[in-house]
Amino acid sequence: MTEIKKTTQDVVKEQSVDTKLGDGIRGELTFHDKVIEKIVALALKDVPGLLGVSGGFFSNFTGKLVNTDNSTDGIEVEVGKKQVAVDLDVVAEFGKDVNEIFEAIKKTVSEKVAKMTGLEVVEVNVNVVDVKSREQYKEEQVTVQDRVSDAAQSTGQYVSEKTEEASDKLSKEADKLKDKNTSRVK
Repeated sequence: MTEIKKTTQDVVKEQSVDTKLGDGIRGELTFHDKVIEKIVALALKDVPGLLGVSGGFFSNFTGKLVNTDNSTDGIEVEVGKKQVAVDLDVVAEFGKDVNEIFEAIKKTVSEKVAKMTGLEVVEVNVNVVDVKSREQYKEEQVTVQDRVSDAAQSTGQYVSEKTEEASDKLSKEADKLKDKNTSRVK
């Protein structure tokens, strides 16, 4: 007998809630891990003093190159039949009480996940990977793609302005030539 081993990447992790409606119809409600991760990511936007979630060196490096919509980097969840455990790598705002941020994260994540899914959050582990000022964090969010886009836009504006200036000069010179070619006497 051959035993087949599957890695966690081979198996789609899902949480399921078995339901029986009043009309006798049975069904199952499932949530993919990515859905829970996204709920957590969106919930974290409401936490004061939390600047962001960090996905580690390679994720952050990739994020510096191009704009990505992957807001779940740095969030890992373990989803069971009725419960969820959450692990986060976060960047806290300098000067803020990290214990208060931690308590706010636990409360917000627990409430949002429970409200949207009915699942109980039984564990929230927060690893503070960096502390930055709000200004420093915002500066670092600018990607190479943003800088290239800004440069292209600036170049386009410059070319447009110079083209308009050249057009105005040509128009004035054409008017002067027209005036010179027009006889002043009858």
